Amino acid sequence: MNKKRTVKPKALKPSNRLFLVVADDSKELHQALYYAARRAATAGGEIALFRCIEPVEGQLWGGVSEIMEAETEQASKTLLEELSNYCEKLGAPKPRTFVRKGTVHEELFNLIDSEESIRVLVLGVSTEHGNPGPLINYIINKGSNECRVPITIVPGNLSDEQIDALI
Repeated sequence: MNKKRTVKPKALKPSNRLFLVVADDSKELHQALYYAARRAATAGGEIALFRCIEPVEGQLWGGVSEIMEAETEQASKTLLEELSNYCEKLGAPKPRTFVRKGTVHEELFNLIDSEESIRVLVLGVSTEHGNPGPLINYIINKGSNECRVPITIVPGNLSDEQIDALI
């Protein structure tokens, strides 16, 4: 009789639970970030903020595109610092931050694959466009097979109090 060896998965320490939030310029970022920060604070987890700098489209003179890229990088760092401070005010530990250059969905999945501590991707649903938003559309239509972690989708119309009631 062939006995298969059963391997128990390693128990995760609470601090190993990393909730990843895409730090973009959408209005629904607030709901995703609030949910993730409160969840991390109550579950002993951590937050990771991901910001993607997409390539400048069109042909610009070298100096102009370099200036635009530098300005975008600085604005991204400023945004991530503001969001980190907000998470700390909500009781979460200081978030880890990741800035990547490229296409958002490609870099997002590359980050998830390379950072084993990421356990949940938290996204907010758009209330403005009549659809959930481009990233959620991508994940639903193409990316669901690419993502190795559960995805929490937070409705963009929830208030902070409603989110607190869910946690």
